[in-house]
Amino acid sequence: MANLYSGNFLRMLRNECIIDCVISILRLETRYRNKITRFQCPLCHRFHTATNPKTNLGRCFDCKINFNPIDLVMAATQSSFVETVDFLKKHINETTR
Repeated sequence: MANLYSGNFLRMLRNECIIDCVISILRLETRYRNKITRFQCPLCHRFHTATNPKTNLGRCFDCKINFNPIDLVMAATQSSFVETVDFLKKHINETTR
């Protein structure tokens, strides 16, 4: 039977798992330019990306996609939603504020 997660828990993962920490745990290649973290997009593999600490999102400007922590893990690892939530739950102490 699949694990069930509360809406509050999923919101916490999405909003409090710091996107830059998730990028680091995933070992995505990063570049820093003008105080902006650029990461290799897991979809197009380009670096026309940025993270925004205020919104806790990563964005690929070529793909025109915003990634929250859950979306980014799913895209980078090609995992299911439940596998992704389990991954973030396992790494929660490394990624939260």
